[in-house]
Amino acid sequence: MIRLYMTMSLDGFIASPDDRPGQELGEGGGRLFNWLDDRHGDGPSGQVFREALATGALISGRRTFELAGRWGGDHHDGVPIHVLTRHVDPADTPPGSARFFTDVTAAAEEARAAARERDVMVHGASAARALLDARQLDEIEVHLVPVLLGAGRRLFDGAKAELELVRRLEDRDVLHLRYRVR
Repeated sequence: MIRLYMTMSLDGFIASPDDRPGQELGEGGGRLFNWLDDRHGDGPSGQVFREALATGALISGRRTFELAGRWGGDHHDGVPIHVLTRHVDPADTPPGSARFFTDVTAAAEEARAAARERDVMVHGASAARALLDARQLDEIEVHLVPVLLGAGRRLFDGAKAELELVRRLEDRDVLHLRYRVR
């Protein structure tokens, strides 16, 4: 199962304007992740966090990978990192288990194989869109936060898909919604 995990403001933004290294979520965008304060508890946010870290591979967009400092080559537990990019510079060797892919389907197939029986986590709006367009994205989990950012980076600007709600978990200051892509 390839599943996007994405935190989003109520008005549809995943980062405030001016997201850049050192300010990865834009000015004031960090408040989207206040729900992670409850990640070690037994409540819904703790459950969602543990599920995300139980994934066996990661697919990321190149921009997200770079903004995150390439995760130092290890997103979590040494899982393989598959980075979607438009161009691969042969002189650019990604750290740790990370590999660059220009082919979305190849990245999805390798991530599924690497994850074995576990799910594949997706990070980044461009990676999610590419996987959705290639019909490789199975589920979308949105952590909806009651914040209005007013502007910034949208998750699925212009995307079209039919979705089915398969899970709804409510916690303090966040609604975790999981959708199956039809």
